[in-house]
Amino acid sequence: MIGLIQRVKQASVDIDGSTVGAIDTGLLVLLGVEQEDNEQKAKKLAERISKYRIFNDENGKMNLNVQQAEGSLLVVSQFTLVADTKSGNRPGFSRGASPEQGKALYEYFVECCKSLGLTVETGQFGADMQVSLVNDGPVTFSLNV
Repeated sequence: MIGLIQRVKQASVDIDGSTVGAIDTGLLVLLGVEQEDNEQKAKKLAERISKYRIFNDENGKMNLNVQQAEGSLLVVSQFTLVADTKSGNRPGFSRGASPEQGKALYEYFVECCKSLGLTVETGQFGADMQVSLVNDGPVTFSLNV
């Protein structure tokens, strides 16, 4: 399971011209689910993201997690994160989870984040989404579990 996290000042996701999820300060989480992923990995990634210290403290050092920074999450499914790009001119998606498995683990991940006390907004699994963000820093990390 891959979580590409971006520290943002604001982020939103639109579908057909309507905003379905939006946050101010927090993390945009692009979530990719692979075939071998399971609920244990989803929970582990949610816990890791909740504790990941990438927000500045009063001294300007990355010492605060998203909750300490009073931020939220915007979680967006991102199938292309699991692409095999090691060779050729076209990505391969054979490592990706089936749509049913991907949706179930995406929804489980969101519930795990909520159970950790995080405020969570989402996109819509499988939809054609337009994601907008103001990356703060820019600060972007790829977390794999």
